[in-house]
Amino acid sequence: MNLSHNLQPFPASAAAHWLTQLRTASPLVHCLTNQVVQNFTANVLLALGASPAMVVARQEVGDFSAIANGLLVNVGTLNETQAEAMLLAVASANGAGVPWVLDPVAVGGLGYRTDFARQLLTMKPTAIRGNASEVMALAGFNSAGRGVDSTDDSLAALPAAIELANHSGAVVAVTGAIDYVTDGQTCYALPFGDPLMTRVVGTGCALSAVVAAFLSLDKEKALELVASACMMMAFCGGMAAGAATGPGSFVPRFLDLLYQLQPEHLMGKTL
Repeated sequence: MNLSHNLQPFPASAAAHWLTQLRTASPLVHCLTNQVVQNFTANVLLALGASPAMVVARQEVGDFSAIANGLLVNVGTLNETQAEAMLLAVASANGAGVPWVLDPVAVGGLGYRTDFARQLLTMKPTAIRGNASEVMALAGFNSAGRGVDSTDDSLAALPAAIELANHSGAVVAVTGAIDYVTDGQTCYALPFGDPLMTRVVGTGCALSAVVAAFLSLDKEKALELVASACMMMAFCGGMAAGAATGPGSFVPRFLDLLYQLQPEHLMGKTL
């Protein structure tokens, strides 16, 4: 597939605009995410100016998703009880017009979560965010994932991302050394991150929650909003990695930079 005709950089001015809108709106994000990353995900959302909530009981998720501004469904530590809660939350979000994000963690390598993620796919996520192997597997392509780790390159997964976007109607973000975001027609490339981000648990999962936060601002601008979320996380991640000596010093610097980030920084002013 020749992608050169529709692969383009994402304008920093758009991300700067949506950062201002996010800080003003302070959206409430319902996170049905994996147990390993809940604290980090909440801190990332708070640092950017959103409001996280981890309501997980099946008796409550439907009511809460209907009043939240965005929903994240992350299958990282999937079990039967959680799967039931996720289906209830998604159905409620859809009924209330609340945008939701599917994060298909480790899909492709394990049958139970792969089947469940494909069931969720029929419920029309607003966006899908995964690594190359996860996106390829969800789209039905051959992939080479190893648990939560991708052994496929993000650019190699772009054809799968385009097909998945066209098939599902969702905006698809495939993250890696370079992040690619597509609605099936337009494809944005975001080369701002750093490999150190892969040495910390939860950066991708937290990004999916940030995507849900941004989508709450205007579902009609989904492609632009997903790309804005990816750009901000990668931008701050790259900056934090440059000042860090390893994973331990990366995390607090990353959170500080998300908190300090201003629209003008995305436009070139030093952060």
